[in-house]
Amino acid sequence: MSVYRGRFAPTPSGPLHFGSLIAALASYLDARHQQGHWLLRIEDIDPPRCPAGAADTILRQLEAFGLHWDGPVHWQHDRDAAYQAALARLETQGLAYPCSCSRKQWRDHPIYPGWCRTGPREPDKPLAWRLRSDLGPRPIIWQDRLFGLQRFDPAALGDVVLKRKDDLWAYQLAVVVDDGDQGITDVVRGFDLLDNTPWQRQLQHALALPEPRYLHLPLILADNGQKLSKQNLAPALPEQTETARPLLHRALVALDQAPPAALATEPASAQLDWAIAHWSPQRLQATAEKREPHAAQR
Repeated sequence: MSVYRGRFAPTPSGPLHFGSLIAALASYLDARHQQGHWLLRIEDIDPPRCPAGAADTILRQLEAFGLHWDGPVHWQHDRDAAYQAALARLETQGLAYPCSCSRKQWRDHPIYPGWCRTGPREPDKPLAWRLRSDLGPRPIIWQDRLFGLQRFDPAALGDVVLKRKDDLWAYQLAVVVDDGDQGITDVVRGFDLLDNTPWQRQLQHALALPEPRYLHLPLILADNGQKLSKQNLAPALPEQTETARPLLHRALVALDQAPPAALATEPASAQLDWAIAHWSPQRLQATAEKREPHAAQR
């Protein structure tokens, strides 16, 4: 069996919050429990969404929680040539095509209806590149480590964008190319990305890349029922080790790992040692969403 290689891949659109900590911590524990590698990738392919200094803040936050990564940080802004080569390969196979359509034009349809599959309807307009979701393996079937057998027809999800009209790379292509190049064996991430997996499995098949194992985590909701996110102004994680201690314990509670209450006052290194030794994905509740635990819920 290959050596476990996991990763945490935040977008530097702002500082990490408690929901980010859940994904980072679970992926870290899953890797370390299996004596594997844990890599850090900064997914900064959308510069307008990535304010100056945000990536450095993320690095300091991870270090404050004792989440130290292996090797150098992987930056997507350096990867244009790799993404372009992958897109060219998909085009050669007839799996990627240029599209002039705007969301406004197809707003009355549940998914993009594939109008440009045989050529752009308005070739003089800016063009995006889309994946032919109706070609390749269908349905896509895989075993999620928490949510069990998954079965999707990618054509029912539509032809996802691979490169945007503003010449920026889209998430689906970039994440697949980078996971392949970094030799990622296991992906641990939030439930909101579960239905992205069929497109990514199609791309892995087309680009002859290995298919990682997947573990999707319940999303953490705030008291108001909203998903913890930067868009919803979730509070930023601290950058100081002392302040991180109780939050690290709360994250272990949120991950259903049942940490001892006394562990909350221990240094991050001691909490992580305990959590690595006792990590059990089987304890996770197979629910799409769950409330954020508070300090009293130990």
